[in-house]
Amino acid sequence: MGQNFLIDLNLMDLVVNSANLQPSDAVLEVGSGTGSLSNRLVENAGFVLSVELDPAFQKLTEETVIERDRFFLHRGDILKGKNQIQPQVTEKLVEITSMPGISGYKLVANLPYAVATPVMSNLLISRNPPTKIVAMVQLEIAEKIISKPTSKDFGALPILFQSLAKVEIVRRISPAAFWPRPKVDSAIIKIDPSPLLRGKLVFEGVKPEDGPLCFRNFLRGLYVHRRKNLRGALLSMPNNKLSKAEIDAKLVILDIKGEVRAETLSPLDHFRLCTQFGAGVFVSGETDETAD
Repeated sequence: MGQNFLIDLNLMDLVVNSANLQPSDAVLEVGSGTGSLSNRLVENAGFVLSVELDPAFQKLTEETVIERDRFFLHRGDILKGKNQIQPQVTEKLVEITSMPGISGYKLVANLPYAVATPVMSNLLISRNPPTKIVAMVQLEIAEKIISKPTSKDFGALPILFQSLAKVEIVRRISPAAFWPRPKVDSAIIKIDPSPLLRGKLVFEGVKPEDGPLCFRNFLRGLYVHRRKNLRGALLSMPNNKLSKAEIDAKLVILDIKGEVRAETLSPLDHFRLCTQFGAGVFVSGETDETAD
């Protein structure tokens, strides 16, 4: 299934320690593989929900994990398409976090690289987000998430993450730490979602709990044509019904020039754009995943 298994036990311990697990924490693990990390998570957390797609590794995980009373293995995919977490997983998370003594959940995983971005972003904008994310991902993805305005990587994805959380790279990892060895470097990334930041993503006509989803849709629409200047990008957004003159008038209110490129603006400026123009006006549904 394209998984690369972490074989450096010191790095495995670093992943667990970076999550600062407590008995009151539930953990969502994606890609249990051989079950080595699963066992460490069970030892440190109150409950572990592990998701594994490969039948062979499902069996191996069940044989490896000893304390089964605080462990549940979901057999299947974590995603239902690119833009949604599998409903069965979402329902199980609600059930687990409602258990006595459990106060929330953290995503702690050596994420399969093919699903790392959609898994983290969909959980982050969900109505039941994790309290922390500590994940092994491709270095390129980690560097994109922490990138700053004007850099080549800055766009919809880092703006979304930085508008909802504090993000940092814990450690860069060489291919030698995995089997089979990947062709790229990896990184342990730590993401601390902020209820305060999340509470600011409120837009007219949108339920507060759907603010992050609305903001993501706006960002994706804005970056469909990232080579255009801001005015052109706004004009070209899906479902845009505003004229050039109307867009210019709104940009004057924001004191943002239409000639600049969107990637030179801060996450706060993107929030202001979304608030002024109205996420619902521009994007009524999902847009192309490549906008990230």
